[in-house]
Amino acid sequence: MAVDTTRAQASFERGAFERFRFTSRELDARGGVTLRYALDEQIAFAESFELPLPDRAGELSGADRERVDGLLALLHWVAGVSYFKTALPPQVSCETGAPPPAVAALLEALYSEGLAELAYTNDLQGLPRPRFNGGASSTRPDPAVARSAQPSTTPATTPQGTLVPIGGGKDSAVALEIVRGSGCELSLFSIGDAAPIARTAAVAELAHLIARRRLDPRLRALNDAGAFNGHVPITAIVTCVALLTAALNGFDAVAMANERSASAGNVVWDGVEVNHQFSKGLRAERLLSSALAEVAPEMSCFSVLRPASELAIARAFARMERYHGAFTSCNALFRLDPKLRASSWCCDCPKCRFVFLALAPFSEPARMREIFGRDLLDEDAQFEGFALLTATGGHKPFECVGEEQESLAAMRLLARDERWSEQRVVRRLAAEVLPRFPADAGDPETVLALSDEHAVPAALLAEVGAVLGA
Repeated sequence: MAVDTTRAQASFERGAFERFRFTSRELDARGGVTLRYALDEQIAFAESFELPLPDRAGELSGADRERVDGLLALLHWVAGVSYFKTALPPQVSCETGAPPPAVAALLEALYSEGLAELAYTNDLQGLPRPRFNGGASSTRPDPAVARSAQPSTTPATTPQGTLVPIGGGKDSAVALEIVRGSGCELSLFSIGDAAPIARTAAVAELAHLIARRRLDPRLRALNDAGAFNGHVPITAIVTCVALLTAALNGFDAVAMANERSASAGNVVWDGVEVNHQFSKGLRAERLLSSALAEVAPEMSCFSVLRPASELAIARAFARMERYHGAFTSCNALFRLDPKLRASSWCCDCPKCRFVFLALAPFSEPARMREIFGRDLLDEDAQFEGFALLTATGGHKPFECVGEEQESLAAMRLLARDERWSEQRVVRRLAAEVLPRFPADAGDPETVLALSDEHAVPAALLAEVGAVLGA
């Protein structure tokens, strides 16, 4: 039985729970999803979604719901990480049935490496490592192995219909234009319609499917009472909602906008790379693909931007001027608390600095001022924040920013660009940061080259090259 919220605030103890329980899930005839969890017998949670349905669908039949039950189960298991992290109990109990082996492997990664930043920032003794009963291994991966990628096989199957999640930033705009240019049938998808998302969808002029998410309000109460709090692998949750929405609406593929750089971690700790973007990385993508083969083999999920660095994506986006007034990548716009939510670029966070740095070599200073409202590379107070993007003065920030090599490459391009070379921050970066690195570190040509480690379907590869190439 769930305790009263006020009682939970007064009595919550992180170490008092032994088991995190997956208790039930349901999808109703109108697209409503309810996912239920519990900590032991004391605290119960219920998260809900409203999923968009085809106009012609009316209400979902029992057969419709049975057809997507594997994807509903996957969402239930993945989304539970938001509640598991409140206490990080040592055991999990899947009361609706144990996940099959590949799904268990995905979950064990998300509930350990996907929570590595939370463990690191909360100064825990190590990662949480719950076991799921699907035969997955709990062996601790070597950092180099975790980042490495086996040669991938590009899928030969052409998607019949592709759903492209958008977040209002530059990456999803580039991704949707690649899918559009390939000739594939597509629609856009988002959870909610924050202003940058709505503006991007309006510029794209494509059908837009919007899901709504409601976290259990107990979560905030427990956070206020001292529960563990911090970053969760949110991209994995969004992807699972997109997959379920895609299947309900007649699509067989979800094309994410996760770049090559997302696979690079921030710092090595407890034998693993702590990676803010773990669930955006190639390892997580491959684990998810294997899980899909077990629960929904008719569906596919891949990142259309996986061959590219953030710098290459920024170069492509710089040419897409119609989106420049629509996008915003600053996370301050998406804070859960409306009182803390920004209305535009905050211009004082790692994400704002990195996006400015990545776009600047391919843009005029006047255009950057038009987008951001300020010239961040001509403000002395911004120097240390830009230097930290190369891990100079600490480790790479826990944000969705590119690899240190990309930031170095951008700085090298700016230092030799007469449009930018005399800006105050650029001068200091050239004098104080670049000399710290070997001459071949952050080589722009290497950073901008496309990789062949990806799972982009063959039908989209030509457009990937056309949009993301030089």
